[in-house]
Amino acid sequence: MREIIPSLRRLAILGNVTGASVVAEITEAREAARTLGLEVVVSELHRADDIDPAIKALKGHADALYVCGDPLVTANQSRINDLALSARLPTMHGLPENAAAGGLLAYGVDFPDLCRRAAEIVDKILRGAKPANIPVELPTTFKFVINLKTAKALGLTVPYSTQLLADEVIE
Repeated sequence: MREIIPSLRRLAILGNVTGASVVAEITEAREAARTLGLEVVVSELHRADDIDPAIKALKGHADALYVCGDPLVTANQSRINDLALSARLPTMHGLPENAAAGGLLAYGVDFPDLCRRAAEIVDKILRGAKPANIPVELPTTFKFVINLKTAKALGLTVPYSTQLLADEVIE
């Protein structure tokens, strides 16, 4: 994000705090942002009705927005991105699909790959393998997506060197 917004100093983090995994993600994002010398503003969601006021309250108080992924966010991803765009807040998401829905950047687990791997495990079980003998696997494939349409709408230029790092560039 800093390569696209060199003046980035204040990062807002938006997340549905009703889930323990999102609370952990907020904590990790806050710590990572602080190690980069960023001031952090956390905006908590509890339900869909909190989205509009939360993003509107960030206008002028943050340079960018990190959106934690969860079902509430996924169900409202286009709305979140539209509101952030109208508030002139570039967004970074933890779910690659959210960049296609209008977010600026996304980096996260490649869920289609994860599902293919899950199907392989199901196949092993159906062929007689005992589930207890199948090792637990962590995601190994991640996607970095850049949405140049959103960058243009925000008046931002994404360096070509950053675009080369992306797995997908939406033009």
